[in-house]
Amino acid sequence: MTREPLKDGALFRRKAFRLGVACFFLIMAVTLIFGQKGVMEIHRLRRTLGGLDVEIRDLERRNAGLQAEIEELETNPRAVEKEARRTLWLVKPGEKTIVLPRDRNR
Repeated sequence: MTREPLKDGALFRRKAFRLGVACFFLIMAVTLIFGQKGVMEIHRLRRTLGGLDVEIRDLERRNAGLQAEIEELETNPRAVEKEARRTLWLVKPGEKTIVLPRDRNR
């Protein structure tokens, strides 16, 4: 059984169809990789998400420390006194304060 040779018009249409399909799949592949919701963008967003997870854990840890400090200041008068002396330089009557100069190398 022999094949009939295709006419020029049919051959052109077949080649044009194949070229169109190839271009379509090429465009789809490029869009899949580099598009707005492509593989590269998803990879970048996952890296960003990982960094944000670390930042959230650090902030939660800091928040827990601050909550513990608040609880201590609300319940312990000595903690309030210590903090007032440290931050406001408060002294009791009759006490003397000695201020040492800071070391310039620190």
